[in-house]
Amino acid sequence: MVDRYAVIGNPVEHSKSPLIHAEFARQTGQAMLYERILAPLGGFAGSLKQFRLAGGRGVNVTVPFKEDAYHCATRRTPRATLAQAVNTLKFEDDGSVLGDTTDGLGLVRDIVSNLGVNLRDQRILLMGAGGAARGVIGPLLDQVPASLMLVNRSADRALALCATFPIISAGAYADLAERSFDVVINATASSLNNELPPLPDSVFAPGALAYDMMYGRDTLFMQFARAHGAGLVADGLGMLVEQAAESFLLWRGLRPETEPVLKMFRTA
Repeated sequence: MVDRYAVIGNPVEHSKSPLIHAEFARQTGQAMLYERILAPLGGFAGSLKQFRLAGGRGVNVTVPFKEDAYHCATRRTPRATLAQAVNTLKFEDDGSVLGDTTDGLGLVRDIVSNLGVNLRDQRILLMGAGGAARGVIGPLLDQVPASLMLVNRSADRALALCATFPIISAGAYADLAERSFDVVINATASSLNNELPPLPDSVFAPGALAYDMMYGRDTLFMQFARAHGAGLVADGLGMLVEQAAESFLLWRGLRPETEPVLKMFRTA
């Protein structure tokens, strides 16, 4: 019997998740099928129910539905509860729905293990206050940075997260004037919309890492970073592969090797 999994999002046609999980399944000898589901805005719960009734065993969740997924879970891992956002759902045999967030682990593993950047004692700037940003704050803090600042176009949303994560600071883009950071992470939807967050030219410390969670294109943020002092610029492909491996582990009880998959994509 072949077990069915999927990624649900809007947009979703760009997702490389089906290719990643097909390679993971081949590598580990698992009988599974992985597909894309385009859910209408406001229709995540309905699309999820339909897939489950059709025999689905679990899903990954991408923008803009990570907060919807959190509410669809009937039980959640501690890290998902902390983030109040879910990117992985597992349909259990007892009828419950387990929600987890693997984004933060994937991001940290990509930065530390794949890119070779030590986050300890670093000044980190995280842009965004939605589910993508909330899902990575905890794992970033676990790396014991010197500071973690969150900025968002709506400063109120960023400031609200200080109640959950009191050791971070938050504000608006205007608060970044004359400040610089060792690691700048774009967790906004700006790159999906071919836009650039309103960053000051001085935001990148000499040799800084500029990391865009978007993947598959040279984004305006990445171009801006190269032109304004970043020493290392990366897209989110490594994060995607690493978080997928964590989802695969949750679903199948096996953690696949990520290096061959990353090499496959980078070579292509």
